[in-house]
Amino acid sequence: MKRMPLALAAALAASLALTSCSGGGTPSPSGDTGVTGPDALNIGNFLDVTSWDPSLADIGFDGPYLSAVYDALVALDADGEPIPSLATGWTVADDDLSIEMDIRTDAVFSDGTPVDADAVVTSLEYLKAGARSGEAYVNVSSFEKLDDDTITINLTQRDDTILYFMGLGRSYVASPAAIEAGTLGAEPIGSGPYILDTATSVAGAEYHFTKVDDHWDAGAYEFSQLAIFPIMDATARHNAMLSGQIDVQYGDVANLAQAEEQGWNVAERVSGWAGLVITDHTGAKSEPLGNLEVRQALNYAFDGAGILAAVGSGAGVATNQVFPDGGGINDPALNDRYAVNMDKAKQLLADAGYPDGFSISMPMSPVFEVWKPSAEQALNELGVTVTWDNMQMPDYQLNAPNYPMFISFLAMDGNEVATVARQVTSVQWFNPAPDYAQNDVIAPLVEKVRTERGDAQTAAVKELNEALVDQAWWSVWYQANNIYYSTAGIQVQPVVGMMFPTLRYITRG
Repeated sequence: MKRMPLALAAALAASLALTSCSGGGTPSPSGDTGVTGPDALNIGNFLDVTSWDPSLADIGFDGPYLSAVYDALVALDADGEPIPSLATGWTVADDDLSIEMDIRTDAVFSDGTPVDADAVVTSLEYLKAGARSGEAYVNVSSFEKLDDDTITINLTQRDDTILYFMGLGRSYVASPAAIEAGTLGAEPIGSGPYILDTATSVAGAEYHFTKVDDHWDAGAYEFSQLAIFPIMDATARHNAMLSGQIDVQYGDVANLAQAEEQGWNVAERVSGWAGLVITDHTGAKSEPLGNLEVRQALNYAFDGAGILAAVGSGAGVATNQVFPDGGGINDPALNDRYAVNMDKAKQLLADAGYPDGFSISMPMSPVFEVWKPSAEQALNELGVTVTWDNMQMPDYQLNAPNYPMFISFLAMDGNEVATVARQVTSVQWFNPAPDYAQNDVIAPLVEKVRTERGDAQTAAVKELNEALVDQAWWSVWYQANNIYYSTAGIQVQPVVGMMFPTLRYITRG
């Protein structure tokens, strides 16, 4: 079976995130385009910037670009916990209906105007109205200036995910003048550690940045010169690093041995899960899927470790959970719950009243062809007859959620409550009509997660995770790694939720 390169997985995830990719024909950098010197950093990204406008950008892929020119109110640490940035601190009200934030007073936009409470409120209102950035602010009723360096975020209801989403890339603060002029997409004006050099940058090919020496957090950004090259082709990107044109790249596991021979640093971490998304747990679209035994049979039928080895070259971990491996919620003991067992799968199907199997239609796109042989083999052996409806990727994303189940690769979050929201309870492109409330096991556990706090909430999420596995909410095959190569002396810290980490996670070391 054909291997699924990580670069293709990234491009796939970009498509599924509605990313508008303009890097398909991007040339690799020529020998004289990179920045040079002891403090130079040349990044080989796998996609072009979606938009310089933070309300339209893709937070999973645009991190290096946007974090160069914008400061965020809130950042994340390596474990996905919110930490101060432009906001030096915050206090959540006792009733959970407001968040008061203190704003630092020494930040300046590249147009020379100060970053104050008025500018922050203007940016937040702009982000709330944004087609993409608005996802962080669905429970916000208003933003309010208290004084020149203090704001309040007023909420319609308790929201345990807002700070996480803000830190993930939904709180970049932009110049109010640029917002009003509508020019952010072409000329980003922020208060970030670098300024985009439009004179030497070539859209779609290379972006050069000038460091802001008196930036308030200049010490966290150790490179005096920066260039980012969108190189979608994994071979071209790898060759660019071999020739010394770039120092950091989003890597392909096929090049791991050569990377180690070169003495490069290797960093990897899980990023998303592959498997069958089940949109119908009630049997409304496919009567068999409304039966727990049928969904469990689907889980027993698939050999996740085998699929990971064949399709993903082993770069990841076989698991049946959507909470990231290595995190506080993912329980390795649950991974044996559905150890591949075709005899048991067939018995479950018979117990459910389908001894001869059943028929179902599923969508298929060229992007997912690498998984199709595994899916066909397991489903055919189980007795499930599939009619594949072929379509191109844009149509796949539009139409797949209308099917009772489909193959997909979905990005994960480092925050446990955000995982519950994105994977289970909220409307997403892959989950247009969440039906968890109709499940007598899942519904009360979701409510428990929403009402508990602290350690009790974490315990509730763990309980929900086990229930999701028991209820066979999906057929998860494995979680795939993101992998990054960097030259000696440069370290990359992967962050779950970021396909390519922001610049604060690329350091000397």
